Amino acid sequence: MTGMLFSFNEWLWQEKYWLPPNSTWAQLEDRDGLVFAHPHHMLAALPVALVLVAVRIVFERFVALPLSRWMGVRDEIRRQMKPNPVLEKYFLRMGQRPVETQMVLLAAQCGLTLRQTQRWFRRRRNLERPYLSKKFCEASWRFVFYLCSFVGGISVLYHEPWLWTLALCWENYPQQTLNLALYWWYLLELGFYISLLITLPFDIKRKDFKEQVLHHFVTVGLIAFSYSSNLLRIGSVVLLLHDCSDYLLEACKMFNYSHFRRVCNALFIIFSLVFFYTRLIFFPTRVLYSTLFDSIKNRSPFFGYYYFNVLLVMLQILHVYWFCLILRMIFNFLWKGQMAKDIRSDAEESDSSDDGAVPESPQLKNGVTRGSGPAVANGPRSRAAGRLANGHTQST
Repeated sequence: MTGMLFSFNEWLWQEKYWLPPNSTWAQLEDRDGLVFAHPHHMLAALPVALVLVAVRIVFERFVALPLSRWMGVRDEIRRQMKPNPVLEKYFLRMGQRPVETQMVLLAAQCGLTLRQTQRWFRRRRNLERPYLSKKFCEASWRFVFYLCSFVGGISVLYHEPWLWTLALCWENYPQQTLNLALYWWYLLELGFYISLLITLPFDIKRKDFKEQVLHHFVTVGLIAFSYSSNLLRIGSVVLLLHDCSDYLLEACKMFNYSHFRRVCNALFIIFSLVFFYTRLIFFPTRVLYSTLFDSIKNRSPFFGYYYFNVLLVMLQILHVYWFCLILRMIFNFLWKGQMAKDIRSDAEESDSSDDGAVPESPQLKNGVTRGSGPAVANGPRSRAAGRLANGHTQST
């Protein structure tokens, strides 16, 4: 077993995978007071991630929750339904939205009317949806981290010439020394995204959940690989580029949940402009151009070149996807004068149709609650523009 692990380790860390041609790990050994990035440094991100999870729990309970109440966030009172083992079994095993024919069969089986059965499923679905205070707490935690990360990144990189001239990111690569402040910033970023993966089962799941999971894995892969291959300069530019819009998005969410509509709308417009410039203009024309062309001007491509750029292209595809969602939100804003709701989130279903209304068809329910068309406001407590990216768009 030990021999197999040793062989795997030898195969994994072959220089041809991680370093450009004619470069060796020996050239990156610390010497004469010079410190270089080493892959094993990133192992510290695992305990950092666990610490961040613990800090988040404390922050959300003792800071974010009281702040939400102070800002006027109120959870909606949800009407309870009578326990029904048959309907509960169907809800858990078969689906939360039975078609109308199945609804009729369930109603007959339970001795209920069709309207009573529809009402039971509506209220049961509402119980599954997260409360507004939980959304606020999650947004506030990410806002604090992204804002601190952005400010910290600016302080670390502002005086570096390669931040302003990306071609310098490849000067004397890979023999570039490690800045201690940059290491700590990188470590915190990697730990944060690992913590997001750890808490995925407990966080609010939106309609772009799969895209968010893909984004987190791509981000972790980019950070870990760029550090191990000493691509710290261009990697840090990518991190900073994403942090500069992510905290705006989380702030927009916080003001939305606390019903400060004008502030929310203004922040959303600012966020959209920053997102458009950084993710769809600067990132592909400057960052991707540099990684694709500047990086191989004086050296041949190697495996890491293709791997790194594939991950960056995947990130860019996610940027385009999320900007399409932003455009839909902007359309709603221009059409209705306010953000009706987050198109990635399911809105609370109203019981206003319980008395004397026409039974809902599956098409009508899917069209409204799933946001297949323009967003529809749900009364005075309608959902406003929420987070569209994590990332960022929790992003890298």
